[in-house]
Amino acid sequence: MREDATALTASEVELDRQLLDAKLTAPRRSRRSSVSRAELIDAARSREVRVVAITAPAGYGKSTLMAQWAEVETRPVAWISLDRFDDDPIALLVVLAAAFDRAAPGAVHLADAVRGYGGSALGRAAPLVASALRASGTPFVLMLDDLHELRNPDCHDVLGVVIAGIPSGSQLVAASRSEQPHLAHARAFGDAVEIDASDLALDAAGAREVFAEAHLPLDLDDALELVERTEGWPVGIFLAAAIARAGGPLTFSGDDRFIADYLYREALVKLPEHEQRFLRRTAVLDHLSGPLCDAVLGGDDARIALRELAASNAFLVPLDRRREWYRYHALFREFLLGELERAEPDVIEGLRVSAASWFEEHGAPAVAVEYLLDVPSERTRAIHLVAATTLGAYQLGLLTTVQRWYRTIGDRAIEEYPPLAFLAGWITALAGSPDEADRWAAVLEHATYDLPPDDGSASLESARAMLRSFMCPAGPAKAMADARLAVASEANSSPWRDQALILLGEAHLLEGDRRAAELVFSEGASVAGVHGNTDGVVLAAAELAVLAMDDGRWVEGARHVRAALEAIDEHNLQDYSVAVLAFAVAARLALHRGELDEVGRSLARGMRARPACTSAMPYVAVRARLQLAQVHWALDDHVTAHHLIREIDDILLRRPDLGRLVDQVDAFRALMSSREEAGWTGGRPLTPAELRLLPYLQTHLSIREIADRLYVSRNTVSSELASVYRKFGVSKRSEAVDHATAAGLLGG
Repeated sequence: MREDATALTASEVELDRQLLDAKLTAPRRSRRSSVSRAELIDAARSREVRVVAITAPAGYGKSTLMAQWAEVETRPVAWISLDRFDDDPIALLVVLAAAFDRAAPGAVHLADAVRGYGGSALGRAAPLVASALRASGTPFVLMLDDLHELRNPDCHDVLGVVIAGIPSGSQLVAASRSEQPHLAHARAFGDAVEIDASDLALDAAGAREVFAEAHLPLDLDDALELVERTEGWPVGIFLAAAIARAGGPLTFSGDDRFIADYLYREALVKLPEHEQRFLRRTAVLDHLSGPLCDAVLGGDDARIALRELAASNAFLVPLDRRREWYRYHALFREFLLGELERAEPDVIEGLRVSAASWFEEHGAPAVAVEYLLDVPSERTRAIHLVAATTLGAYQLGLLTTVQRWYRTIGDRAIEEYPPLAFLAGWITALAGSPDEADRWAAVLEHATYDLPPDDGSASLESARAMLRSFMCPAGPAKAMADARLAVASEANSSPWRDQALILLGEAHLLEGDRRAAELVFSEGASVAGVHGNTDGVVLAAAELAVLAMDDGRWVEGARHVRAALEAIDEHNLQDYSVAVLAFAVAARLALHRGELDEVGRSLARGMRARPACTSAMPYVAVRARLQLAQVHWALDDHVTAHHLIREIDDILLRRPDLGRLVDQVDAFRALMSSREEAGWTGGRPLTPAELRLLPYLQTHLSIREIADRLYVSRNTVSSELASVYRKFGVSKRSEAVDHATAAGLLGG
């Protein structure tokens, strides 16, 4: 994982803090625009249930109800206003952890612990958050507003695991426009309170309360008629009061069920043109601040305008206590965007581009990408920014976000910009997707590009050579030539210099030159540390440990093992492909020292991480499995050793020419044949496919739904599940989860 070599400026750190603060701050309700929901709140609080689901279309006061609840709640409240940027399982878990950190007394940097677990959001990060919630000594309330912003099923999977960790006496309160996926299970066990549109609709008394707060009379007959025409829709009634207060008629026309167009047009037309224009144009922004609006509109008084609008407009919601960040009520924003499309369609793309530029300048390139992807004419700029941002997003564990960017851009556009095709190949190789990695490598073979790539590599030729050397499709000689080309191309200042050196060391190993490999790995580890490339630190240190221990230099080997494990733990790389070899050599070192508990722990960590270590990175995958197999054999666990050799054989079918490494595998195979004994300890290990299935056993997904998540058949999942049960000696999901957690295959 490659960290940005340039430290964030103070303003960039401040922007991140402001955006997070806005997301985690419960909005203050406006006296002018609220109706007491005390009865609903008291009923939900008094029930001994863990889940409260508020589900209704826009404009029914879901957020207002939650804000009122937060004001009267005596338990600590962890509030999150979800948006489209949270639609990634790791991003969601990080913000959940950050909210809990703020609300829970004594919470110890849970968000820092979760950040970076992109390799295993469901299997590791979600159980970690659930465990922290479960261990809370103080009952709390977790409030999620705008849950409908989460469209990715993976987000709902991890949320389900987190909800399972909410202890008795605490509650999750979630508001959504659409059905909440976690609700079915809670409902089946009588563990939910549901509040819907019928509960939130206002009656005549509620309508009169709204008008009374606006200092307007409303007799009972008019109230009854108003409720009938609006069907009790709270926003419609609030707008009717606003229109009446401005001198408008208390009559309605049109056939629209919610008369939204009429009411909104009446509300907007009363404003001066410059305020109308301000509202329309800033509607392109997910969140608003003075400096951001000034940059987008080309003005210098947006901070004042926002404060004035917030005081007079019920649909501009302050997001933080300092009134620096705001958002529009979702329904009002939809209306404003429609008005913008009608009145000024030609300015929309320019507004979004200006927003992207502001976020890019303020150190939030991932947010800038989202705005640019909404502008077809800026697709080229978006592609270049994605290329520059991909590794940073991957380092934060946002693999799902990166994959969505690539899907939005499309394969054809990626093929037309070869540096992005290189990154697609590199990331799919690291993520353990050999077919995808092979496809992108094939695209690159005949691609041309003469300018410096956005990712900091020296040239497309050098980048292509690194990917080819990493995947080693043509044997050691070609891998060596490609690695030498990359080392010659990538200068000391290049963020890819360390990777080129490590690839050269791997090529030396394949050709049997251990001394040359050790020298290059040492240099690569040093450069990786300077550039903050933790992938490189882990892999180089693990390879150095193997070389040292093979020569009997155990003290030196221990130093390298320690460096690799510290990097893994610091950056949460436990389930990444490069970690497997490090865990294997840690087990080997512990066996040499006679520390059997540590042997078991390291073996479990290595076996758990190995599904991501595939033929896309063949020599690392084979060497890691060979080290694991040798330790299992030394422990008389012959079954697992043989299983790992079969996995190596599968890799060699795709990458048969791995030089001296194949000789080492053959030598160990011969050793097993000559010394095979009848007795053994341990059972068959879980296969990579079974390990991928395991995290889903924590969820309430059906076998069919799990099959859809894993893109396999229902019969395949049923067969793998039966195998897991048989290997664990259990008969149901909860027992399998408990066994896997105890064995270190699930959880932190």
